[in-house]
Amino acid sequence: MKRALRHLQQADPVMAAIIERIGPLKMHYREPSFDAMARSIVFQQLHGKAAATIFERVRCACLNGDGQLGNALTPASILALSEAQLRACGLSRQKLSYLRDLAQRTAAGEIDFARLPEMSDEDVVEHLTRVKGIGVWSAQMFLIFALRRLNVMPTADYGINVAIKRAYRKRQMPKPKQILKIARPWQPYCSIACWYLWRYAELKDAQ
Repeated sequence: MKRALRHLQQADPVMAAIIERIGPLKMHYREPSFDAMARSIVFQQLHGKAAATIFERVRCACLNGDGQLGNALTPASILALSEAQLRACGLSRQKLSYLRDLAQRTAAGEIDFARLPEMSDEDVVEHLTRVKGIGVWSAQMFLIFALRRLNVMPTADYGINVAIKRAYRKRQMPKPKQILKIARPWQPYCSIACWYLWRYAELKDAQ
């Protein structure tokens, strides 16, 4: 990642200052699997700790239903659980419907996680957004953190919007076109820039 950091620092002085402030890159990746996409659904619009608790309950419920499961969720283990069992894990009716739709489409072969690494970013987004409850943002997070794509720019992400507004001295939340213009020098490492923007947005004293 040294090449990516060098590029970002040389291409954009504002990003260079953010990198200096945040420090070393500590990107945590997940496997590009059904498990990772199911996790993304559970975590949508929830605080991290609450979402992690619910996801662990879902894991345990699946494990109890299938002793061979190990640590990974599978479409079969999700579909084996009743609505009441999934609700007992803390899932809303909406999210359990999303999770079941993902499981059903994966089991039927309509969603094929084994093929995703070979697809373009655009095709991955099209493929995953067939699932109810998976929008462009969720697919982009999968691209960054599961498929490890280096040049993804999720313009709708709230944290990134907040960070750009602060760091680039915008009076209002930036529009997608503004974000893409600012991000142009970051290419082909927009995903790395996003990680730094997320960390910057978390700083309470960021200006």
